[in-house]
Amino acid sequence: MNSHLLALKDFTPSQLQAFLDRALELKKEHRQGKRHQQLAGRTVCLLFEKPSTRTRVSFESAMYGMGGQVIFMSAKETQLGRGEPLKDTARVLARYVDGIVVRTFGQQVVEELAEYSDVPVINALTDMHHPCQILSDIMTVIEKKGRPADLKIVWLGDGNNMANSWVQAASVLGFSLTLACPEGYEPDAGILKEAQERGGGAITVLRDPAEAVAGADVINVDVWASMGQEDEAAKRLDIFRPYQLNAGLLAGAADDAIVLHCLPAHREEEITEEVLEGPQSVAFDQAENKMHMHKAILERMINGAV
Repeated sequence: MNSHLLALKDFTPSQLQAFLDRALELKKEHRQGKRHQQLAGRTVCLLFEKPSTRTRVSFESAMYGMGGQVIFMSAKETQLGRGEPLKDTARVLARYVDGIVVRTFGQQVVEELAEYSDVPVINALTDMHHPCQILSDIMTVIEKKGRPADLKIVWLGDGNNMANSWVQAASVLGFSLTLACPEGYEPDAGILKEAQERGGGAITVLRDPAEAVAGADVINVDVWASMGQEDEAAKRLDIFRPYQLNAGLLAGAADDAIVLHCLPAHREEEITEEVLEGPQSVAFDQAENKMHMHKAILERMINGAV
């Protein structure tokens, strides 16, 4: 049994599939007007060192939508900002709440919190991984296109935390993944090596974005400079310009390809307004699915079903 959700590599294919199946079921029931109370009487703490719109609201809506309660704390509102050891924070919070959802910078933060916490720690984003987002994205792929194993899925742009988690998802769930990244901006070398050695789906890193998207069924893009990289933004604009997802590049994909973007989008940088607002974009369905996926994650982690 997995007590924490820190990275996708820590789960078996059946465990990840269970999150996906449950999220799809919960979304269907939500659309039917069914009220969920599986987390009634439970409380989760959202501990965020990085600001957020979608991740915060989707986790809060998910917890409330399952009958539970939420305590939100930014870093400045906790002793983390005053240097309290993480192990102390973990042990104290675990006596107050039933789960801790963390959005922070270093992966070592969620790992240390998990080491000392008696309740589930859920990684809502670190600089290294974004597992909950990728599960939401795969849920969207299944809804729109079917089994990932039957599709050509492409990541375009920076080999960031999103790319790292896509790589791990491909290796665990067994679908193929093509990434197009500039030299020096590939996914983490250790994560890539481990995933390729694990087997599962073929994972290929290319330089040419046109070669990568040729015949693609799913194209996923993200901002070129993530939080904490603002001082690199100008340099990255020049390096990543050929990787912009525009109508010309999209034309090389399958006619019915879908476009994913986890948002917020820098329009006319990594993606054009025309593509983001076009008929192949599913970015806003993808954003909604975060809430349904987070319901599934919270339910299964807090109720010990993983």
